[in-house]
Amino acid sequence: MNLDTLDKTNLPRHLAIIMDGNGRWAKQQGFLRAFGHENGTKSVKETIESCAKIGIEFLTLYAFSTENWNRPKLEIETLMKILINSLKKELGTLQKNNIKLNAIGNLDKLPQSAQKELLDVIDKTKNNTRLTLTLALSYGSREELVNAVRIISNKVKNNIISIDTIDDSIINEHLYTQNLPDVDLLIRTSGEHRISNFLLWQIAYAELYFTNVLWPDFKEKDLYEAIISYQKRERRFGKTSEQIK
Repeated sequence: MNLDTLDKTNLPRHLAIIMDGNGRWAKQQGFLRAFGHENGTKSVKETIESCAKIGIEFLTLYAFSTENWNRPKLEIETLMKILINSLKKELGTLQKNNIKLNAIGNLDKLPQSAQKELLDVIDKTKNNTRLTLTLALSYGSREELVNAVRIISNKVKNNIISIDTIDDSIINEHLYTQNLPDVDLLIRTSGEHRISNFLLWQIAYAELYFTNVLWPDFKEKDLYEAIISYQKRERRFGKTSEQIK
């Protein structure tokens, strides 16, 4: 499978991925979970570069959820070290490919060293225009929505927003993803068929694609298969097939 099999006129503008299966992959190899997380970074790099190559504008990766803080302390520390090392190591790749880094989530909960490295790479890539790569870190969609409701409620209370003007666009403006378009295609690896508190508002009309491939085994061809599946679907947004045609 190669680039020629893709319809360049019908690419998802915003692709989101739940990168699942690192732990199971490591277990199958007879290693600790950390080995799976480390190998998963190779799939991250290949996926980012592939998206930039084919012309996807926005890529959002579910890197660390609010629920992940409940994992064993050693695994959390390992994940944070991998995050920091990856940011340092891949800055050159982001610059070379004209990729802008973005991050969403409760970033204040990240270790100071991770926050510092993250903000540094975000600043250094802020003028890049080819692809916006968003890392969802310490992210939970319900927490995001609760946070938005609190901010909007406070603005209503202080007469900054009229309750009658609250609509989709007002809510969008108060989400972490306010500068991103809605998700067109959501991919989840490892055979699980659930959303796991990821971009619940933003995937309202997204096409969902589930694959049994574990994340460290997810390659360029697997990405293309997901996009080809997307391109074969009819996106109606509540309309009939006849109306779309």
